[in-house]
Amino acid sequence: MRIIVVGGGLLGLTTAYFLRRHGAEVEVIERQAGAGLETSFANGGMLHASQANPWNEPGVLWQALRMLGREDAALLIRPRALPRMLAWSWTFFRNSTLPRYLANVEKNARLADYSLTVLAEHFAPLALPFERADRGTLKIYRSQEELDTASRFAERCRAFDVRYNVMSAGEVTQLEPALAPIARELSGGIHFPDDVSGDAQRFCRALAEHCAAEGVDFRFESQVQQVLTTDGAVTGLMVDGEVQRADAVVLAAASYTPILAASAGVRVPVQPVKGYSITVPMADWRVQPQVPVIDEHYHAAVCPLGQQLRVAGTAEFAGFDTTLTQSRIRNLYDLIARIYPDESRGIERRACAEWTGLRPMSPDGVGIMGRTAVRGLYLNTGHGHLGWTMAPGAGKLVADDIILNDTELARADFALARFTT
Repeated sequence: MRIIVVGGGLLGLTTAYFLRRHGAEVEVIERQAGAGLETSFANGGMLHASQANPWNEPGVLWQALRMLGREDAALLIRPRALPRMLAWSWTFFRNSTLPRYLANVEKNARLADYSLTVLAEHFAPLALPFERADRGTLKIYRSQEELDTASRFAERCRAFDVRYNVMSAGEVTQLEPALAPIARELSGGIHFPDDVSGDAQRFCRALAEHCAAEGVDFRFESQVQQVLTTDGAVTGLMVDGEVQRADAVVLAAASYTPILAASAGVRVPVQPVKGYSITVPMADWRVQPQVPVIDEHYHAAVCPLGQQLRVAGTAEFAGFDTTLTQSRIRNLYDLIARIYPDESRGIERRACAEWTGLRPMSPDGVGIMGRTAVRGLYLNTGHGHLGWTMAPGAGKLVADDIILNDTELARADFALARFTT
């Protein structure tokens, strides 16, 4: 069986890996010069079942309205993006009711837990070099009300096998001494010991090399123009003006998946959400952070990756605009100062890597995986800020769906068809 996977990022590569394990003839088509150079390039670095909650939590509509036009907003909506977002936004806000939100949290938590299991059982034995660390995730809070609210939500997630420990400010700094300078500002924290961290782009690069050695073909710097179909079934792709035949096609092209799917008459409700990050050298820091930290008050995430610190903390609806907006980047440097005030004074921006990329977001905050109404056309997209977390599990689920016609989690929870029923 010949299968083409479109997209050489996390979701495409993990899908290709499992398809090849199942014995399929696999080709990966990627428009960049190598693996993991777009959405997967410089994400937050965390794989965490503990943060599986979608962005459209109850009350998000009013939060979004309050943040309109604010460059320091955690969630910024550019007016030019609104026209193409109207139908998507309706579904997004409709899923912010408490019952729908909790149902989607459960779907994500189960997929995330499954994904971390797949990472341990299938990818850990490969010993891929990607700065993996198993120190969990530490969420810190600056008011007792924030900590109490988060503790109640964490207790809900215990039902999905998400372990956690509530900590005092003293216990927080004992776990992560780099936070000692802000200890007096903290009410406490919650540590999720089972979470993992690592460099997504290095994982992509190493996994692509492994897959190539196992017989997966890679075609880089190639553009897919169209999904080809006959009588409601996939026959292949038009790539760089040439027909490439296939028995099945997997679209794992992140935010560009809907454009390709539309050429086959399939509507995929995914919007690009612009994310920013900076990568800061830590070799000269007196106290180097060791534990990934999420500061809920400032909506910031900082993740040690070897001798570097990855900082991410904003989301922006701006269509397909990938301009590196300096006001948003400055927000991230300010976030470092709020979390590591002593070390931030010595940061030189010219030594840091600044990045922006588009994350594919579904309107209910749950990934879109598996089959479509077109026979032989499959999807693996829409995971938003959870792409790194979900990639190992999502790749296996889609590959199992194609080859085995069976999956270890309920297919209907993640199927495109849920948006038409």
